[in-house]
Amino acid sequence: MNPSDSGTLAVPGATIYFEVRGEGPLLLLIGGGNSDAAVFRRVAAALAGHHRVVTYDPRGNSRSVLDGPPTDQRVEEHADDAYRLIGHLARRGEPAYVFGSCSGGLIALELTIRHADRIRLTVAHEPPVLSILPDADEHLAIIDEVYRTYRREGMAPALVKLQDLHGGQPAPPLPEVHDNTDYFLSHVIRPFTRFVPDLRALAAVAGQVVWAGGHASRADLVHRPALVLAERFGSTPALFPGGHVGYARYPADFAERLVEVLGTAPGAADRLPGTTGGGR
Repeated sequence: MNPSDSGTLAVPGATIYFEVRGEGPLLLLIGGGNSDAAVFRRVAAALAGHHRVVTYDPRGNSRSVLDGPPTDQRVEEHADDAYRLIGHLARRGEPAYVFGSCSGGLIALELTIRHADRIRLTVAHEPPVLSILPDADEHLAIIDEVYRTYRREGMAPALVKLQDLHGGQPAPPLPEVHDNTDYFLSHVIRPFTRFVPDLRALAAVAGQVVWAGGHASRADLVHRPALVLAERFGSTPALFPGGHVGYARYPADFAERLVEVLGTAPGAADRLPGTTGGGR
């Protein structure tokens, strides 16, 4: 399904490109790393029968241009972009469902902490909160080496070193409008992998968060933070088809699972098309 609407939203320091598909409760999909809205094209089309699905290019990626030269990115600023998108596209102030993958999961968590009243349920899919792991120093050193390798030798050798986060496997090719890898390696990977959400504030909204990961990435480093956080907050992670980017490889199955998980939100059965509610 092609977008039923697309546009841009001016935010402090950038202009955000977004697309909208389908009808129903608002669902914001937040991509990770160097991805743009194209990575969600097929899963968004599959979700559009249940939700009004919003996808977008994170600031600095593809069509979401910065007002000035690139600088190191901040999760908090990206969360503010997501909040402004919800405010721009929500109907009558409706709260949104949110799905965030990888660094998009970090954005989704910060968004939920800051604006819990605008969130029905957040699914945080393998957010790379590496600093909470007992062997965090080892993994953060890998990120530093990826960055140094990128500066010394270029993109390809750096991406080989990044495979340590993904079970030693190369990242799969993903749909994208533009290649944002240089920007990701220069300004995103280090600040984002060092970001830790306020855990006390996260505990206060833990009932609005589902921790998630891929069936095929359960042995990978990127899966571990979701397990640690789920245990900390007394929940069980939801498993999704595929690995770290299962939504791109198995869009129909992934969409079916996401609709199922979103249906666990309080009152969700009263809102989703094709379900029966309690008269609201």
